[in-house]
Amino acid sequence: MKHRLLILAMVMSLFVVAAPATAGAAVPTWAPTSAATIRPGAATLTDDALCTSNFVFHDQAGSVYLGQAAHCSGTNDAYSLDGCENGSLPLGTPVRIAGASRPGVMVYNSWIAMQQRGETDRNSCLFNDFALVKLDPQDHGSVNPTVRFWGGPSGLVPTTFDGSEAFGFGNTIRGGTVSPHAKRGVSLRQGAGGWTHVLDLDPPGISGDSGSGTLDGQGRAFGVLSTFSPRRGINGAGDLSRILDYMRASGFPDVTLAHGTEPFSAPPAPEQAPSQDPVGDLLGGLLGGLL
Repeated sequence: MKHRLLILAMVMSLFVVAAPATAGAAVPTWAPTSAATIRPGAATLTDDALCTSNFVFHDQAGSVYLGQAAHCSGTNDAYSLDGCENGSLPLGTPVRIAGASRPGVMVYNSWIAMQQRGETDRNSCLFNDFALVKLDPQDHGSVNPTVRFWGGPSGLVPTTFDGSEAFGFGNTIRGGTVSPHAKRGVSLRQGAGGWTHVLDLDPPGISGDSGSGTLDGQGRAFGVLSTFSPRRGINGAGDLSRILDYMRASGFPDVTLAHGTEPFSAPPAPEQAPSQDPVGDLLGGLLGGLL
């Protein structure tokens, strides 16, 4: 679930970094990774909900966006999965972004889009969990799309194979600070008609990691972390290719996933046995709730 903070001052220091201005470029020029303050995995704060951004996107007009989970702006029970029924803060809601000098603006939310379209497909309603936050042009010069820890993304892929490697990231909250951390594991299966990837990650995604991105073994983006089964420590990641297709079909201007300026690189993992959980009922366990 999104992480509701009782004391917002704990993280406010993350949201006041000055950024140079670069507006008007049709093709963004990214800041060097060493200087960038806004990257995939940056913490976002929507109202009082702390989440983790997934990837950087841009459009032909030169606008730059960060992706996050739709439920980060949800107004219902944090454990309620149904995006066709759950309420959301409206489009235009400001979103604070770690490393940005000014708030971004939520310009797309899949829950709002599905309700406007009268969506009835249960797989879409339960696992289409995505929002776009448009950055202020004053912060464009502080953005780099390279994923921390791993590099990439090198592209977009709609399918993960059972047992294939998966790589992610999140934000740990300890002692009043928010620190990024890496995740590594395997994709156990795809479910819900391809709408979700069932992941066994170490560490698993927990509250505050909502919306973070996942990469395959070639550094290709494939998922947006959304659900969690506390019974097994298993996560569900909405399929990014279907999420973006739905957004385009809903009339939102086309956006492009920004590739990392540094190549994907993951150190070899030690041999480990596949998860012994019965794969057939893992999907049911995901219905325990949102991150």
